[in-house]
Amino acid sequence: MSTPREPGAPGTDPDAPAGSGPAAPPGAPFEETPWRRLDPRTLLVHCGWMAAPLGSLALTALATGGRINTEAWITLAAISASFAVLTTLGLIRWARTEFRITIPRRGEGAGGASPTFDVRSGLLTRRLRSVPLHRIRTVDLTATPVHRVLGVTVLRAGTAGSGDGSSELSLEALAVPEAERLRTELLAYADAEAVANDPVVARINWRWLRYAPLTFWVIGGVFVVAGGAYRALDGIGIEAWKLGFVQRAFTEFGASALWLTIPAALVVILALGSVGAVVLYVENWWSYCLEWTDSRTLRVRRGLLTTRAVTIERARLRGVVLREPLLLRAGGGALVRAVAGGLGNREENRKRSGLLPPAPRAEALRVAGGTLRSPFPGSAAPAALTPHPRVALRRRRVRGLLFVVLPGTAVLAGLGAAFTPVLLHCAWIYALVTTALSLWLARDAYRNLGHGLDGPYLVARSGTFSRDTVALQRDAIAAWTFSTSPFTRRARLVTLTAAVAAGEDGYRIPDLPAADAPGFATTAAPGILEEFLVHPGPAPVPGQRAR
Repeated sequence: MSTPREPGAPGTDPDAPAGSGPAAPPGAPFEETPWRRLDPRTLLVHCGWMAAPLGSLALTALATGGRINTEAWITLAAISASFAVLTTLGLIRWARTEFRITIPRRGEGAGGASPTFDVRSGLLTRRLRSVPLHRIRTVDLTATPVHRVLGVTVLRAGTAGSGDGSSELSLEALAVPEAERLRTELLAYADAEAVANDPVVARINWRWLRYAPLTFWVIGGVFVVAGGAYRALDGIGIEAWKLGFVQRAFTEFGASALWLTIPAALVVILALGSVGAVVLYVENWWSYCLEWTDSRTLRVRRGLLTTRAVTIERARLRGVVLREPLLLRAGGGALVRAVAGGLGNREENRKRSGLLPPAPRAEALRVAGGTLRSPFPGSAAPAALTPHPRVALRRRRVRGLLFVVLPGTAVLAGLGAAFTPVLLHCAWIYALVTTALSLWLARDAYRNLGHGLDGPYLVARSGTFSRDTVALQRDAIAAWTFSTSPFTRRARLVTLTAAVAAGEDGYRIPDLPAADAPGFATTAAPGILEEFLVHPGPAPVPGQRAR
């Protein structure tokens, strides 16, 4: 029986016994890598479909006091037969599914060979799929509740142009530690060559839709739409608050139990916001493709009703920003923006600089590296960034207490003293909750602070509601700004801003030690500050009179 092969597959024998290495002659360009199999718990995953019919049968028996009629027995027999057939097929599929990573030998015999990810599968027709690792764009791990109970997960490796799933390699199911190791191994080889060898950096993957609600629009979008509708009605002379159904709705809302109606209203707002966020995501990023049209031009194409195509010259590309808003970061996602000149004013730049929609953080790091044509600085070792002094944490705690906790508590306490004691209880509850929240956010903001140099890039990270990591070309820095206030001067801190003719025009590094900031700025961009620095002279020789 002949085995279909895809282009680029190494010279292997797909019908070799399980666990054997590639049937290659001596001196072949590929090392003999053993085949690996899926976890045996894969068979239990395929039994999950029986939960619904067996549960229905159990409920029927419970409702009838244990008396099972003929139809129920027929159903049970059909389930048993289906279980036997599907289990047998699953066992055969498990036994005939193998995978490996094939590494070319070092030396003359390797030629132009590149590492490949090989998957051999098939129930009746055997199929060998072999994909060069530099073509792999994403490696996702997905686990349903059944997978999590069994301690396994599904690994999906998406290749260039696999946004529709047609070029995707899937392994179901692997033990979680094995899947993590395989993902690390695949991405380690893929990241090294993908950014240099393939013009297509990323395409849309509709699994990313799960990140759409983790944005501002899930709540803020509802109020923006409501405000727009109110302004439109007001423009044509209709006062929305005087409409009969609006007044009845507010009257019934106030007359009902608020401990039920308020959570219900929040659920409705979240549901509407989530639907709106998904719709907006689809409209903005339909047919999304980020690619190098040639060695000097990066192009972003996207849009459903309104199509957009933004072209960025490599000479104008000054860096990238990895942006992680708080909700998106909690969900393990991020987005990428370009730091580039020629994208218009600040507002237009924010609309046109998007390189990646909300997506998994690993994908964002890969796209940022593909944009820079080198691994994203700090992605391999994010802890390598220089932390900021502890006094920066104290400043954030004090600001939270002064500007969030104190004003709200004072207002509620004053109103409670003047009108009703209920507000006094609201005041201490508000103070307790906001103090804990402010301290937690201050700690998170401090942990996110960091700066450093990574080859030709200046790397700076800050923020909590939106943690931004910017990788900026050092030779693009045109000027430095040192900003202080009476409070930062007392704390011996300074905010350093790198001015560039691109993106947001300036990128801040807040709360650096004042004594270290000039030296760091001089090292990051030589030739700007040297004439303003005062270097200490040589130490006087003992016994020599100073002139």
